[in-house]
Amino acid sequence: MKDFFLLVIIMLSILVLVYLYRVVQGPTVFDRVLGLNGISTKAIILMVVIGTVYEREEMFVDISTGYALLNLVGALAVAKFLEQRGLS
Repeated sequence: MKDFFLLVIIMLSILVLVYLYRVVQGPTVFDRVLGLNGISTKAIILMVVIGTVYEREEMFVDISTGYALLNLVGALAVAKFLEQRGLS
């Protein structure tokens, strides 16, 4: 079972790299924000998988929930900022 979780961690890490390319090379600000949200989502999933591997799901789920809330607030703040600048 640990091999399966290792494979999942590797695949999610590869997806994070794909999103990182979108953040760096994104032609617009919206592409970069979308890439950052994707990285955050994959990081949350990675935390839950790592918690499952170490048999500490309750701790990692709590941490990932807090991280998800911070991601939501950050995305809303960026959206509000871009709206006020007139980019949307």
